[in-house]
Amino acid sequence: MSNQLFDLTGKTALVTGASRGIGKASALALAKAGAQVLVHYSRGEQEAQAVVEEIRQAGGKAEKVGADLRAAQGPHQLAAKVREIIGGRLDVLVANAGIAVSATIEDTTVENFDDLFAVNVRAPYFLVQQLLPVMCKDSTVVLLSSLAADAAVGTLSAYSATKGAIDTLVKHFAAALGERGIRVNAVAPGVVPTDMSSFAKSDEGRDFTLSIQALKRIATADDIADVITFLASDASRWVTGDTLHVDGGSKL
Repeated sequence: MSNQLFDLTGKTALVTGASRGIGKASALALAKAGAQVLVHYSRGEQEAQAVVEEIRQAGGKAEKVGADLRAAQGPHQLAAKVREIIGGRLDVLVANAGIAVSATIEDTTVENFDDLFAVNVRAPYFLVQQLLPVMCKDSTVVLLSSLAADAAVGTLSAYSATKGAIDTLVKHFAAALGERGIRVNAVAPGVVPTDMSSFAKSDEGRDFTLSIQALKRIATADDIADVITFLASDASRWVTGDTLHVDGGSKL
């Protein structure tokens, strides 16, 4: 028996950074649930097109949309393109796009710091702002936090600060948009072996990851995407302003 709570048929969704990793898995999961998905990319146009084709071949609807979220006007440009494609209603925004820089405090540069905050904090903030006119009652926003937001994780101090900012924004956005019936939550993955977290693909990284988790296996992007789909669906209709830790019980 199908679970109608996860039925996103007729819904429209935008997933940023959807050409690979958790973003790609989320785009595929939302499409499988029935949503029309806009697959955002910054540089990986071919990879984004491949995601679109995979969704279409499975009988779903998808379009790719490009924008550089590192640029100050990137979120505004992306929102304009999205509104052209979908018209007057966006049901799901997954602000997944992010970058990471591993560096000691001594070696972190101003450029590193500014780039991290531009992509990881400024972009989702202004994307929400610019897409508010097409979000309505029952629209949902999912932001990407991290285990690193509330636990010291290696040489990721600046990156971790961006994710701490996301945890704060979730509460402010949820409080401000609740009267409109818009829910805002975040997911905080642990270590997932994606292109952004290549350390986790090494033997040393795998051993470290398993050592800090209660569940003794390595996460997949699908583990995170399924929770994002839950937050996008009516199954989470009474959840807002929260950050869900999807990390296999890391650093308990």
